[in-house]
Amino acid sequence: MNLKYGLGLNEYFEAYYWSIENLPEFWAAVWEFCKVKSSQPYEKVMDDLSKFPGAKWFVGARCNFAKNLLRRKDEKTAFVLRNELGVRRTITYKELYHLVIRVGLTLRRFGIKRGDRVCAYMPNIPETSIAMLAATVLGATWSSCST
Repeated sequence: MNLKYGLGLNEYFEAYYWSIENLPEFWAAVWEFCKVKSSQPYEKVMDDLSKFPGAKWFVGARCNFAKNLLRRKDEKTAFVLRNELGVRRTITYKELYHLVIRVGLTLRRFGIKRGDRVCAYMPNIPETSIAMLAATVLGATWSSCST
């Protein structure tokens, strides 16, 4: 932000106060820093600064957050599960990507498409997140309730 906006912010609280006083600039910088991929760029960061809550963010943008979350395909750890029995399991980003693709293909075979709703009653385990990512990659809306 210092380079982009010609600032001299050196401490956390300086950056914090700048971020809340300059919401559109800050969130534009976050979008850029996070390298958000979109099929259509945003026209405005926020539609109305006076509406909190209720402002529309990144007006005009079209993006799929699951596709952004699945950009990594390496061996770094994406999920760690440790259950009540002490069993520990990890899933890498590469494994996550392939699992999401498999579940997504299954959902597609069931006829799930953009605009559909997929609901699940699942526990807080990686498979729940995998199913959510698979549904949202297809453009479906996901809802889940855990036990």
